[in-house]
Amino acid sequence: MKKAIITVVGKDCVGIIAKVCTYLAEHRINILDISQTIVQGYFNMMMITDIAGADCDFITIQSSLDVIGNEIGCIIRIQDEAIFDVMHRI
Repeated sequence: MKKAIITVVGKDCVGIIAKVCTYLAEHRINILDISQTIVQGYFNMMMITDIAGADCDFITIQSSLDVIGNEIGCIIRIQDEAIFDVMHRI
């Protein structure tokens, strides 16, 4: 298993979850855990994903999520779980 954290932040609109999750499913990226909330019209979602079975590399996923984010007016970031592990060891 190779975990990555994906965050999505932006003004709420119809289809944000559908657009992001459709991309992940099409590229064999499994969602292990998901949390989303809307605060005063702003959408915020965080997902823990398993990218081990993905049909593309991390950089391609990152670039594609940037494009999707631009299309839906959100900022989408993906980070390797290892970054968080290192931060907590310091």
